[in-house]
Amino acid sequence: MGFPENFIWGAATASYQIEGAPREGGKSDSVWDEFCRIPGAVFEGQTGDAACDHYHRFREDIAMMKQLGIRAYRFSFSWPRVLPDGTGEVNEAGMRFYEDLVEELLQNQITPYATLFHWDYPAVLQKQGGWLNPQSPLWFEQYAETIARRFKGKIHHYFTINEPQCFIGLGYGRGTHAPGLKLSAADNFLAVHHVLLAHGGAVRALREYGGPVSVGLAQCGRIFVSQTDRTEDAEAARRATFEVPGDYLDALFSVSLWSDPILKGEYPKDFLQKFPDVLPEISAEDMELIRQPIDFYGQNIYHSARVRAVKDGWEPVPFPVGMTKTAMNWPVTPECMYWCSKFLYEEYRKKIIISENGMSAHDAISLDGRVHDPNRIDYLRRYLRYLRMAVNEGIDVAGYFVWSLMDNFEWDSGYHERFGIIYVDYEAQQRIPKDSAYWYQKMIEQNGERL
Repeated sequence: MGFPENFIWGAATASYQIEGAPREGGKSDSVWDEFCRIPGAVFEGQTGDAACDHYHRFREDIAMMKQLGIRAYRFSFSWPRVLPDGTGEVNEAGMRFYEDLVEELLQNQITPYATLFHWDYPAVLQKQGGWLNPQSPLWFEQYAETIARRFKGKIHHYFTINEPQCFIGLGYGRGTHAPGLKLSAADNFLAVHHVLLAHGGAVRALREYGGPVSVGLAQCGRIFVSQTDRTEDAEAARRATFEVPGDYLDALFSVSLWSDPILKGEYPKDFLQKFPDVLPEISAEDMELIRQPIDFYGQNIYHSARVRAVKDGWEPVPFPVGMTKTAMNWPVTPECMYWCSKFLYEEYRKKIIISENGMSAHDAISLDGRVHDPNRIDYLRRYLRYLRMAVNEGIDVAGYFVWSLMDNFEWDSGYHERFGIIYVDYEAQQRIPKDSAYWYQKMIEQNGERL
């Protein structure tokens, strides 16, 4: 038995990671343009200046998607390409790029799934405080309105933001991502609140100005799975997944910190109990805005940790020696697809879209001119089998987007990691579909029946 007949099979990318053309067509700097200029911030001093040159080669990339049978494309808008000042006047040259991109997708029967914000925050707004500025939710809502008005009737599916856990937790907390800050708990939680308000405002703007649309966001966070099939271990994994840690840097990666306000209209009780002295002022009006209805829950998932039940709750279970890991040193834990989908759906009762999943591998062009990546095929097959198990148990999973369509700039790792199902020779800007791309093509054709 495969996936539902109308299941969404797609591939995902992000603007800064693939577009290049950082100063072309009126675009201004993002925080990632500036972060890459900091010595030592990114692997070997690499930048997204060229990336995959998708800005000039998007038609070639879409033709390749069409050839591979990919039915949906999750891309992101670059906020500073659309609004170089962060607010105000639209940059028509930048907007035209996205209009041409969307038109090309539609002509090739590929459904656009647009992300408004995938980390490339306008540098000009960062200089005004970024997500700490109380005006930041309004800036984002105005940006969302700009996109909604321009693409009404053409884009029907939106993610407001991608992985808030990361761009706050790593960008404002640990300092390893742009803008490279290491702020206090109070400042981080203020940024969290502003991001949630921005999400709510964007949902409101997309619905008001974008016509009939399906809206959600793409999250990640701390996911735990059961070591065994015992009920008590499964409940321990559920508890661990939704618990807010006591360390504020870890708390920023909590599932419930970001999801409860949106889907329950309140911050988690254990969060309020653990951090009473550093919380921002939270009004009933704020929570009403944050709780704008969404249509789906997007989840980016690559791996998880294992736990078991103990007398006082749960404890982590170490991975065995020699645990299989990806090139990025992430453990291969395919069972997380089942447990994560189950936990999220049962907790929030929203259909699930796997908005990212994939692996980095040591890919290379072989003597026969092809790129053989059997480990990625094995990884995808294992993860999709567990996702299908969740679907067959009645979990409402509506779609899957492989990360990534092509190799790209992998944030502070530069070009060291290759996640794509399409190989990119960055010097020649040549694209070579990997074996996994052709495997994915057949898997889509079969709708996952022969995993």
